[in-house]
Amino acid sequence: MESKWKLADHPKLPKGKIIAVVVLDGWGEASPDKFNCIHVAETPTMDSLKNSAPDKWRLVKAHGTAVGLPTDDDMGNSEVGHNALGAGRIYAQGAKLVDLALASGKIYEDEGFNYIKESFANNTLHLIGLLSDGGVHSRLDQLQLLLKGASERGAKRIRVHVLTDGRDVLDGSSVGFAETLEKDLAELRGKGIDAQVASGGGRMYVTMDRYENDWEVVKRGWDAQVLGEAPHKFKSVVEAIKKLREAPNANDQYLPPFVIVDESGKPVGPIMDGDAVVTFNFRADRMTMLAQALEYEKFDKFERVRFPKIRYAGMLQYDGELKLPSHYLVSPPLIERTSGEYLVHNGIHTFACSETVKFGHVTFFWNGNRSGYFNSDLEEYVEIPSDSGITFNVQPKMKALEIGKKARDAILSRKFDQVRVNIPNGDMVGHTGDIEATVVACKAADEAVKMILDAVEEVGGIYVVTADHGNAEDMVKRNKKGEALVDKDGKVQIQTSHTLQPVPLAIGGPGLAGGVKFRKDVPNGGLANVAATVMNLHGFVAPDDYETTLIEVV
Repeated sequence: MESKWKLADHPKLPKGKIIAVVVLDGWGEASPDKFNCIHVAETPTMDSLKNSAPDKWRLVKAHGTAVGLPTDDDMGNSEVGHNALGAGRIYAQGAKLVDLALASGKIYEDEGFNYIKESFANNTLHLIGLLSDGGVHSRLDQLQLLLKGASERGAKRIRVHVLTDGRDVLDGSSVGFAETLEKDLAELRGKGIDAQVASGGGRMYVTMDRYENDWEVVKRGWDAQVLGEAPHKFKSVVEAIKKLREAPNANDQYLPPFVIVDESGKPVGPIMDGDAVVTFNFRADRMTMLAQALEYEKFDKFERVRFPKIRYAGMLQYDGELKLPSHYLVSPPLIERTSGEYLVHNGIHTFACSETVKFGHVTFFWNGNRSGYFNSDLEEYVEIPSDSGITFNVQPKMKALEIGKKARDAILSRKFDQVRVNIPNGDMVGHTGDIEATVVACKAADEAVKMILDAVEEVGGIYVVTADHGNAEDMVKRNKKGEALVDKDGKVQIQTSHTLQPVPLAIGGPGLAGGVKFRKDVPNGGLANVAATVMNLHGFVAPDDYETTLIEVV
């Protein structure tokens, strides 16, 4: 082994214990009330971790600056959460990377922008993404800066293809965002630039599917954005959203696709040969499928009808291993020397498992935005197919018990030193806003944790149970006093987004050396501190530049 990978032995902690690392997705800690689904659900296993050993349970930060996001008003997400858990250090992420590139002007000097710029003189610049200030996938102010920057640098014809949110922001807020965008585009038109909205639709029904769950979602977007075809046609985006929201049970997330047409009924902005296209979301997971359709010549997921020869760039590169897209406006954080890579170099056999919707988190994102194995002789990754074609509240147990069984079998096989899983229920079902289903989801997640901890008990191992961000612990929007907000009909306003809450971290198991407890001198510890903690439990000292461990041996 190269000396740069050699980890020092921990002076007080033994090697050779099997360690289960369990990440509950969307499982934060909040005050108990009827909108806290974790509190309402029967979760005896997680409750016992909290109540039985107070010096082996604590909270860690999972949002904002603790995971590399610009401010502590930024809710965490699964990508940055798993990056921090795996990397052991805090990297500038997503929005922050883009903010820095826009503020410095570097975005306009780099290869990606100069590549798309070659289309400006004679063709159209298309911008596709989520129209929202939610800060999870995109931000309106970044789109505004990009419109300004591109128009100042030669873009003469600009078309925006909007996806309405209602998931990371309030349902209905799309109208205001569309009005803001229209005002900006009108100002550009006043300067002689032909700038307008060309198409749109709700993010969960149009374009923004992920993990190849439902390619029809991407196809609906493709038909509107590229072919200029959609069931609904309007003269303006504001009119389109207002009108489509009049349908019973209409919701920003699920608005049907629409195109904007001119006086003669012709679509104003299908994507054509020679055009430039930018997907302006900074978060990868819900842009990767569209990126494939825009970039890959060989493509069989749906009938594209027309495959325009375009210059395409992502706001960021969405998949480092697939090099997708091959052009991007802002370079990703270079995450090297992740804990997973160190441990494999030091002989740790690793098993990682989740279902499709979070499999990438416990592998790709954990490993620093890198696909594949570091060493296939020492690692095994198992993906359990997620339910497709239904929303997750229909089957809220998801694949929790299957994940639990796979982890249990891996532990009992004694072939692996580390067994790592993500249990997605709290997050995926929490996003549907269905409180009853989310309660069922949390109970199922707790049952999966019990299966894993029982196996740890049997092999004399150690467990580390944590989460990547909050969600299921608070399902309503609240006022400054913390009271649930109600709408004009007196119904509570459901919150479908992640939260700013801290998440639990628990350690234990028969293999945990006596005298190990959480330190009291790292009160602001976050997800990035977990990597050094896990390395210690494997019997190693973490590298010097890692965020400090959270445990001590007394």
